[in-house]
Amino acid sequence: MSELRLTTLTLPTAPVGPVNPLPPLFAGADLHEVADATEADEEMRRNIGYGRVPSVMPYLVQDGYARDLTPAEHPVAVLENDTLRATFLLGSGGRLWSLVHKPTGRELLFRNPVFQPANLALRNAWLAGGVEWNIGTIGHAPTTCEPLHAARAVRPDGTPVLRMWEYERIRGVIFQIDAYLPDDSPVLLVHVRITNPRDTTVPMYWWSNIAVPEAPDVRVLAPADAAWQFSYDRRVRRVGLPAPDGTDLTRTTLSPDAADYFFDVPDGDRHWVTALDGTGRGLVQASTERLRGRKLFLWGRGAGGRHWQQWLSGPGRAYLEIQAGLARTQLEHLPMPAGARWSWVEAYGLLEAEPGAVHGDDWAAARGAALAGLYDLVPQSVLDRELADAEAWLDTEPIETLSRGSGWGALEQHRRAVSGEPPLPAAGTPFPDTTTGAEQAPWFELLDHGRITSADGTPAPPSYQTDPVWEPLLQAADGWLAALHLGTLRAHTGDHEGAARAWRRSVALHPTAWAWRSLGALARRTGRPQEAVRAYREALRLAPALLPLVLEGADVLLAAGVPKEALAHLEALPAAQRALGRVRLAEARAALDAGDAERCGRLLDEGIEVADIREGEGSLHELWFAHRRALGNHSPDAELPGAYDFRMLSAGAAG
Repeated sequence: MSELRLTTLTLPTAPVGPVNPLPPLFAGADLHEVADATEADEEMRRNIGYGRVPSVMPYLVQDGYARDLTPAEHPVAVLENDTLRATFLLGSGGRLWSLVHKPTGRELLFRNPVFQPANLALRNAWLAGGVEWNIGTIGHAPTTCEPLHAARAVRPDGTPVLRMWEYERIRGVIFQIDAYLPDDSPVLLVHVRITNPRDTTVPMYWWSNIAVPEAPDVRVLAPADAAWQFSYDRRVRRVGLPAPDGTDLTRTTLSPDAADYFFDVPDGDRHWVTALDGTGRGLVQASTERLRGRKLFLWGRGAGGRHWQQWLSGPGRAYLEIQAGLARTQLEHLPMPAGARWSWVEAYGLLEAEPGAVHGDDWAAARGAALAGLYDLVPQSVLDRELADAEAWLDTEPIETLSRGSGWGALEQHRRAVSGEPPLPAAGTPFPDTTTGAEQAPWFELLDHGRITSADGTPAPPSYQTDPVWEPLLQAADGWLAALHLGTLRAHTGDHEGAARAWRRSVALHPTAWAWRSLGALARRTGRPQEAVRAYREALRLAPALLPLVLEGADVLLAAGVPKEALAHLEALPAAQRALGRVRLAEARAALDAGDAERCGRLLDEGIEVADIREGEGSLHELWFAHRRALGNHSPDAELPGAYDFRMLSAGAAG
C-alpha cells in the first residue's frame, strides 16, 4: 500500500546560518566558465554562449555556517510502498535524501551521515548526498539549501503524491516536482514541470544530481560510445568510451583527477544512466525524452579529491555522481519560449544486470546488459504513459500543506495584479499571501504606496530585486533606500554608469555602508583600485564590525598594496570572529604581504580551517607555498599538509 507521511530525521548538523547581508553584485556564478570549446559542435557552442548570468543576484549568499556538528532534527517527507522507501529533506530544496530497496534493505543512494554545508553552490552553501534538483542557471541551484513549498496531492487512482514547488527568481519561472510510488511500482516516479509565465523567452537549465556510493567494483554505464569531458582546465574535449587514454573512466576509482563526463547519447536512444557494483546491481535513473543529458562526476583519487570527500561527509565515505539534465552538458542553457511548459518523468530504482557482461571488456555488451535490466525493471512505455496521464492531475489543488517555501511567488502574484498582467498559473502550485515576510515587505510597500522606507540605514536591506520590471517603480520612489536598490538592479543588468549615479545619490541623501560598499565593489570590478579603496574605507568607517565587509575590505586593501591597514581592520574584530578560519586566512595573507613571514607561518602551523572554502579555490595551498618561498624554501608538493590540499587537479604545478 502506497503512503506519504511526515516525520523528522536527526543528523549531526552544521546549520546553514544567516545570509550574508552584502549583495553578491558581481560574484556567485558557477565555475563552469568555458575557456576552450573548439571541439564542441555548433549547437553546443551556441548554448554555451547563451544565458550566462553576471551573479547569483537577486539571491543573497549563504555563508553563515561552520564545521561544528551537533544533533538536529530535519523535517522530512517519506513516500513508501512494498518495494521502496523514499525520504525527502523538505528544508533543503526537497532533496531526495534516501532511497531504500526494502526487499534487500539496500540503500540505493549515497546517504550522507552528516548535514555539513560546503561552498559548492551558487549561493555558497551546498550538501553532498542524495538527489538534488537544480534549476535556473548553471550550478547548484539557489534553492538547494532553502525550503520548498510542499503539499500532499492525490492522483485520480488514489496514489498519494508529494508535491514540491517554488518560484525561481533568476529566471522568473515556476518549477513543480511531483514524486509518487504507486502500489506495485518497482521505481520511484518523479514528474517535473517548469512553467515560464513570462511573455519573453528565458534561458533554462535543469539537472538532477544523483550521488551514489563509490567503490572499486562500481562501474558507471550510459547509452553512449563517447563523452564530452570538462575538467578544471575549463576545456571541452570529446573522448571515446570507456577508456580514451587507457584508463577506464567508467570505473571512477582509477581516475587521478576530478572531472565531468557528459555522455554523448545518440538521438532516439533511451535516456538512462546507472552505477552497478560487482554483482551487477545498483541505482538506475531513466526518464522520458525531454531530459536529454547524462553525466558522470568523479572526485578522482588525488589528495585534493579525497580531501573534498572527507570535507563533505567524513572519512571513509566515498561517492560519485550520475546526473541527468535538459541539455547535453551542464555548460549550456536552452531557450524556453514565452508561456511554455516543459514536463518529463524520471524513474529511480534498483537495476539488476548480468555482472559478467556489465564488467566485461566489451563496452557495447556492458551497455546492452544494463539496458536489458532496465527494460525488465521499467519499460519506456510505462514512463511515457505516466507523462501523458499526469496532465489530468498536475493542476489539481493540493489537499494538505506540508511545509512552506518562500514568499516570492506571492509577491510576484501581487505585482502582476497591480500591473494588470495575467496571474501566475498557480492552481496546483499556490502562493498564498501567508508565506510572505520581512524579505517581501519592502516590495509590497513599493507596489502599494510607491515608496520604500527605512529608519536610519543601520539594518541591512533584507532583499534585493534584479528583474527590470521593478526599475520604473524604483525610479519613481524617493529616498536613499530606493536609490540603493535602483543601483543594485542597474548593476545587475550591466548599466554600471546608471548604477554609480544611483548609489552616489543614495550616499548624498543618507550615507550608508551599503551604498559605499556597492560603489567600492563597482570600482573594483571596473579596474579602479584607488577609487575602490576610498569607497571601502567609507563603508568600513560606517560599519567597522561587519565581518563580511571587513573581509571584502581586506581583499581590496591587500590588492592596493596596503596590508598593514588591512591588518588593522582584522585586528579590531572581536576575539570570536578573529578565530574564524576566513579571518585567520586574511590575517596570514596580510602578514605575509606586510613582510611578517613569521606571523604568517605561525598561523599556518596552528591551523587555518576555512569552513566555506570554495570548490576550485586555491587560497590555502597558494598561501602555503608563498610562505615557503618567502623563507627561501621551495618545498616539494609532498610537504603540503593534507588539510590545505583542496586541489582538483593532480599536484605539480600548484606550488
